[in-house]
Amino acid sequence: MPENPIPATGTFDLVIRGQRILTTAGITAREVGVLNGKIVALEPLGNGLAGREVIELADDETLIPGLVDTHVHVNEPGRTEWEGFASATRAAAAGGVTTIIDMPLNSVPPTTTVENLKLKREVAEDQAFIDVGFWGGAIPGNKGDLRALHDEGVFGFKCFLLHSGVDEFPHLDADEMEEDMAELKSFDSLMIVHAEDSHAIDRAPHPGGDHYSTFLASRPRGAENKAIAEVIERARWTGARAHILHLSSSDALPMIASARRDGVKLTVETCPHYLTLMAEEIPDGATAYKCCPPIREASNRELLWQGLLDGTIDCIVSDHSPSTLDLKDLENGDFAVAWGGVSSLQLGLSLIWTEARHRGIPLEQVVSWMGEKPAALARLTNKGQLALGYDADFAVFATDDAFVVDVSKLKHKNPITPYDGKTLSGVVRKTFLRGVVVDGQTPTGKLIRRGGVQY
Repeated sequence: MPENPIPATGTFDLVIRGQRILTTAGITAREVGVLNGKIVALEPLGNGLAGREVIELADDETLIPGLVDTHVHVNEPGRTEWEGFASATRAAAAGGVTTIIDMPLNSVPPTTTVENLKLKREVAEDQAFIDVGFWGGAIPGNKGDLRALHDEGVFGFKCFLLHSGVDEFPHLDADEMEEDMAELKSFDSLMIVHAEDSHAIDRAPHPGGDHYSTFLASRPRGAENKAIAEVIERARWTGARAHILHLSSSDALPMIASARRDGVKLTVETCPHYLTLMAEEIPDGATAYKCCPPIREASNRELLWQGLLDGTIDCIVSDHSPSTLDLKDLENGDFAVAWGGVSSLQLGLSLIWTEARHRGIPLEQVVSWMGEKPAALARLTNKGQLALGYDADFAVFATDDAFVVDVSKLKHKNPITPYDGKTLSGVVRKTFLRGVVVDGQTPTGKLIRRGGVQY
C-alpha cells in the first residue's frame, strides 16, 4: 500500500483530529484519515485532511485502537438467557472493544464440529455490533474434527484439564491433550488451555458454604501449577503452540519464564479480576466474585502485575463468563453451588486503567496488553493498533473522567458484577468499527475467520 493514499476526490470518509492519538509511535498530535473502513492516512495535526465527516477530539480525549478480547463466553445458542451476541457485542463496544473471539462452550451445541460452528455463525451474523471470531473446542473423540474446524477459520482450540462446568464439553486428560497438540502442530494451530489439575482439586478441601476463604482453599494454586507444568511439557514434546488461559497463580510465573527461555511456544493471559480484586476483601456470600481459577491474595496480585511488566504474561482479556442471577445462588451465597464466572466485558479497560495509573503504568502499555497483544495471539494482523492499513476500529477514551459502576446500566444481559458500586477512572465516550460509530441499534459487526478474513 502507498504510504498515505489520498482518495481521488481528495476527501476521506472520516477524519479524526486531536492532540492525543495513540499510534505505534506513542500518544501524539495527529490527523487520521479513514477510507473504506481502513486507516489510510496518519498526518501531523494541522495538515488539514478533508473528510466527509470530521471529528475534533476534545482536549481530555485520547483516540485509541479498538481493543481485542480473545476470551468471551457469549453462550448463544442454547444458553441465551445467560448472554447472547447482541448483548455481548453491545457491552463490548461500550467498553472500547471492537473484536471478540467467542469461546466454544456454554453454548449448546459447543463449537466442536463444523456443523456446530456453522449453526453458531448463523445465529450470530445479524446480531453482532462489533467483529466476532470463534475458537474451536478440543474434547475427547473429536480429534478428527480439528482440521476441518481449522479450515473453516477458527482461531485455535480450547480444552480443559478438569470438568468444564458443563457436561456437553468434557475435559481431556494430559495424554489426550498431547495427542491433540500433535495434531494441531501439523497445521500450526494453537491449543488454549484451562489449566487446573482435577486430581489436586479432588484432594483439596470441599468448597461448601458462604466463606470465600473456604472456596479459595478448594482451588489451590498447586492445582494450577501442576496443570501448567503439564501444558509446558506437552508443548515442549510436541512443538505445538500452547496458551495458558486466565492465569491466577503467580507461583507458575518462574516455570513459564523458564519454558519460554527454552524455546517452548507458550503464551499466557490474565484477567482484570485477578489484577484488581483480592481475596482479603471479598465478603462472605459474595458469589459475584466466584470464578475458576479463583481471585487470590493481594501478594499474588502484585506478582501478576510484575509478570505483565516483565513480559512473562502477554495480555489481559476479560474471560467474561456470565450467567443468570439464580445460578449465582445469591439467596444463600454458597460458593460451592454458584456458577463460577465474572462479568466484566464492558469494564475491562476502565478497570485496568484505574489500577495501572496508580502504579505509574502509561495508557500505551495498557492498550498494548488489551489490544495489540491479544490481536497477536489470535494472529489478527489488521486489528489492535492504530496504524496504516489497519481496520479503522477506535475508541475515544477520556482518561481523567470517572464513573461509578451501576450494574443496572451495564449492557450485559444479567445485572450482576463484582464491580457494582466501584468508582473507576476512564470513560469510553464513543467506539468506531471500520470508521463508523457503533450506535447499539444497527449491527454492523462482521464474523471473521483466522487471518481477519470475513466469512
